[in-house]
Amino acid sequence: MRRRLLPVWLLLPPCLIGLLPAAPVTARDSLGIWNDWGAFRDAAVPRCYAIAMAQPVAGRPRDFQPFFTVGIWPRRNARNEIHIRLSRRIGPSGRAVLSLGGQSFELATGQADAWAQDPRMDAAIVAALRSGREMTVSARGRDGRLFRDTYRLAGAASAMDAAALGCAGR
Repeated sequence: MRRRLLPVWLLLPPCLIGLLPAAPVTARDSLGIWNDWGAFRDAAVPRCYAIAMAQPVAGRPRDFQPFFTVGIWPRRNARNEIHIRLSRRIGPSGRAVLSLGGQSFELATGQADAWAQDPRMDAAIVAALRSGREMTVSARGRDGRLFRDTYRLAGAASAMDAAALGCAGR
């Protein structure tokens, strides 16, 4: 099982960076927005990623703004790695499941983050994202209650393609 612990601010789109306290921040280039999905390039790292925020749910408590990214890290020769920031901290079970296109994937987890367990799972999830309409990530919070973060997938394929092109040849 692998875990990629990344500072959350590295994954935020520029529109959310302004909400963080003032600190040195590397430049990010917007590669485009398609429906709920955006693509960005961070040339200083270098890396490119597609990102979407989960759909809002009225009346449900959130510890964090949930988001889903598909990242490319040319210097590490890493492509299409998924990272999910969950809306709540995970309870003792540490279990999170991504459901997409009739498939379920049990994810590797941190306190409020989730990843594919291996590159094969990354590839399967990314392939399913291209043809899916909606995906959910579910887990039990620290209070034992089940929560779900839902993402619409219209625009995901275009954002992932733009991210791949943004880091091509780097």
